[in-house]
Amino acid sequence: MPAWLQPLADALPGVMAADLDWREDRLAAVDGARPAAVLVLFADGPAGPEVLLTERAGTLRQHSGQVAFPGGRGDAGDASPAATALREAAEETGLDPAGVLVLGSLPQLLLAHSRHAVTPVVAYWWRPSAVGVVDAAEVARVERVPLAELLAEGNRRRVRAPGGYSGPAFAVRGLLVWGFTAEVLVRVLALGGLDGRAGAGAGTALSLDEALAWAARP
Repeated sequence: MPAWLQPLADALPGVMAADLDWREDRLAAVDGARPAAVLVLFADGPAGPEVLLTERAGTLRQHSGQVAFPGGRGDAGDASPAATALREAAEETGLDPAGVLVLGSLPQLLLAHSRHAVTPVVAYWWRPSAVGVVDAAEVARVERVPLAELLAEGNRRRVRAPGGYSGPAFAVRGLLVWGFTAEVLVRVLALGGLDGRAGAGAGTALSLDEALAWAARP
C-alpha cells in the first residue's frame, strides 16, 4: 500500500456514522431497503492518486446520467458488501478484482429515493487492469480521475436540486459529481487527509441546471 493511502486505511476500522456528519436522511430507516454496495477505488496514476468513477447511462430509471462509483444491488450469492462491490465493478467496467485490495468500508447509508441501503467499500487498486464500458445500457463512461484534477481550484461548489437537496459537487472532465457520490468522496478524502485545499468556491451554491452547465464548460 502506498504511503499516501495509509492514513485512510488506518482510519476506516474505527469510523462510525456519527463521525462523518451525514445528513439525517442518510441514516434514517427505510422500510424494505435493499442492500447494495459501491466501490471507492483508489490507484496510483501518472498524475498521482486517482479514483475510479463511472457515468451512469442516461436511459436508466434511477439516477440516470449521474456520476457514480461502480457498484449496485447485492445478490444472494455475495458473501459481503465487498463481494457485491467487486462483482458489480467487474460487471460494469471490466475490472479484475484480483488486483484490488479492500481496505475497509464506511457505515451503511440509506438512499430513500431508490430504497437502497448502501455500503461504501474503500479499496486500493494495487494491480490496475484495463477498464471501460462493458454494457452501454448501464454505463456511459468510465474514468480514472486524478485527485489533483478533482480538487483543483475552482472545481468545487454546492448544488441545490429539486426537492430541497443541498450538497457538495465537483466538476471534472465535463462531468458533475454530486449527490451521494460527492458526499461519500468528501468524507473519504477527509478521513485520509487527501482533500487538500478542496478548491476555491466550495461554498458557492448553484441550482442543478447551473451546476450541470458549470461542469460542462470548456
